[in-house]
Amino acid sequence: MVSVVHSVATQGDDARSLQTLSTGLDAADGARLESALAFARETYGDTRLGSGEDMLEHGLGIALIMAGLKLDADSRLAALLFAVPARHDDGLDEVTRRFGRNVAHLVGGVSRLNRLRPITRSFVADNSLDDAHANSQETRAQVEVLRKMFLAMVEDIRMVLLRLASRTQTLRYYAANPDELRVQVARETLALYSPLANRLGVWELKWELEDLSFRFLYPETYRKIARMLDEKRIERELFIVDAASRLKRELQSLGIDAEIYGRPKHIYSIWSKMRRKGVDFSDLYDIRALRVIVNEIKDCYAVLGAAHNLWTPIPKEFDDYISNPKGNHYRSLHTAVRCPDGRSLEVQIRTREMHQHAELGVAAHWRYKEGGNKSGDDYDEKIAWLRRLLSWRDEVTDSSDWVRHYKQAALDETIYVLTPRGKVVDLPQGATPLDFAYRVHTDLGHRCRGAKVDGHLVSLNTALKTGQRVEIVVAKQGGPSRDWLNAAQGYIHTRSARSKVRQWFSNLALEETLSDGKSIIVKELQRLGHGGINLEEVAQRLNYARLDDLYAAAARNELPMRQFQAAVRNDEAPTGEPPLLATAVRPPTGETKGILIVGVDRLMTQLARCCKPAPPDEIEGFVTRGKGVSIHRVDCVNFQHLAVRHPERVIEADWGDAGAGGVFAADIIIDAHDRQGLLRDISEIFAKEKINVIGVNTQSRQGRARMGFTVEVRNLQQLKRTLGLVHEVSGVVTARRGG
Repeated sequence: MVSVVHSVATQGDDARSLQTLSTGLDAADGARLESALAFARETYGDTRLGSGEDMLEHGLGIALIMAGLKLDADSRLAALLFAVPARHDDGLDEVTRRFGRNVAHLVGGVSRLNRLRPITRSFVADNSLDDAHANSQETRAQVEVLRKMFLAMVEDIRMVLLRLASRTQTLRYYAANPDELRVQVARETLALYSPLANRLGVWELKWELEDLSFRFLYPETYRKIARMLDEKRIERELFIVDAASRLKRELQSLGIDAEIYGRPKHIYSIWSKMRRKGVDFSDLYDIRALRVIVNEIKDCYAVLGAAHNLWTPIPKEFDDYISNPKGNHYRSLHTAVRCPDGRSLEVQIRTREMHQHAELGVAAHWRYKEGGNKSGDDYDEKIAWLRRLLSWRDEVTDSSDWVRHYKQAALDETIYVLTPRGKVVDLPQGATPLDFAYRVHTDLGHRCRGAKVDGHLVSLNTALKTGQRVEIVVAKQGGPSRDWLNAAQGYIHTRSARSKVRQWFSNLALEETLSDGKSIIVKELQRLGHGGINLEEVAQRLNYARLDDLYAAAARNELPMRQFQAAVRNDEAPTGEPPLLATAVRPPTGETKGILIVGVDRLMTQLARCCKPAPPDEIEGFVTRGKGVSIHRVDCVNFQHLAVRHPERVIEADWGDAGAGGVFAADIIIDAHDRQGLLRDISEIFAKEKINVIGVNTQSRQGRARMGFTVEVRNLQQLKRTLGLVHEVSGVVTARRGG
């Protein structure tokens, strides 16, 4: 078992520190470490960190942990020099000159990660992370985004290990030097750093991070469990020695070479298991535990058989992590057995290689890109694997839309920026302050007039970067600018922000239309001497669902005034009366109700299937042979070909009472990334919009889906609104009208 050194060297024992730091390295790297220690001592002086710990002692502590994890010389050098950029004006340049570009790269990465400390600490300070709060949707989602933000700033696995080592060293300092700040640091550790160590499989650090944090947060519970462990320590040790001897003899008779010893117990894991299973300390199976190390995988299963032969297996307490490794590549056999005296015993079985990985995790087998003998492609693949490993997608199980949104964010295409209060907001690469404002709140986006990034005013089309703090300057009232929709100026990058700006202008146009229509109606009522009439009833007599529909019809010159006047007088209103410009109209039937064919009386009309026009599309008619007049959109390709060949058969057409009470067929074409539930989500939008689907054709190939729907709509506005909603469905790339 690898031992991570806990003592921190002082100025007086540099030689002993250097000897430990240089373990496993050649003489040249040892000389580099000696030079780095001298440079760090000169640079840091007597400076102390915010925790109160001496800066040089903290760097030495990190370096000793990295040596214990058997990491390379550059990692140990970067640990010693971790704070040089904060203490030296051109610190990274000096590190590059003295110790090389690779070391400077690691030191720079650690410095960037250190900038997250005020963010994570602020978040933990605002959220107690007790049982009730920690499981809330908002807190879990924020923790997930903080973890991803941490990872987005990582370019090398060693940066993560350096940060974990730094946090471990800080907790060790607080254990020896109690301070009220350690409670906040412990909460942050359990929320962010111990899960990170778990995902990397670095158990040496994981257990220490958890136990020390638990000790600071719940000192009474910690001492209680420690006392229970200590009270039965001698009895437990004798039991373990006896069980190990029995199993050793059994394995020797089978010719299996094995190392057997008691597995150390960690107080935090005991407490977590007691809470999770709802059992007392005495009911836990793994208080007494053996660990068996063998040479080959086949020996693991032979040991399992021997253990089950000696003792009675406990049902449902067997896990085969060799055939089914954990997400962090942890591999081992776990079983629990009942001894003749009734006491339980846990047995873990693994090979030496598995054991090395179980103790050191990713640090045990990571190969770095050194010199010219490692291919860039291989290194890039390892980085990609690391990011998949650390994505935490299986750690957040809440199925809510909000959390699912964070889970689906593409790590390499996402940036993480902060609100003035420290909340993390995720956005796609290329997002601007306007995208940020609309993500936080729609009204904040509408009233945005400027932005500050890290305290400096920037233009609204500035591309944001991970880690920046963004503050929006707002007006008391007002709305967006039409320039924001100009793609060439780059104000908006996200689809959702663009949709909200468009919706604002659509609502503004509607308000202006309704205002104009209301003015027309009021003037007409004043002329008729019916100023106090109930307009809601008038709208119902004219078959308008809402009064706003009546105003809109008046503004668009779609309201026959004779019908309106009759409705006001509560007379028998003539149906289908056309506007004065039309010379004739056919009786309204079905889809073509209200379509006017100018200059020709009582012609049979039908809507063309090729382009499926709907109000207020600009339309023209084409006289067919034996089927009356076919109504096309003027931009219909088929109609344009027919008009060129037979211009004499083209006839002018216009909409009358635009679709009141009628529906029109329209095609919708959707391209999307295929996923489970996609068709259901789109169908729910159609149902919500009360749109009838009369035809469906879907195809899926190589992860891409193309869907064709024929739907019945009342007008083009309804169709456009529906297309906008479909476009917002997760996975949808484009949603457009067919024809």
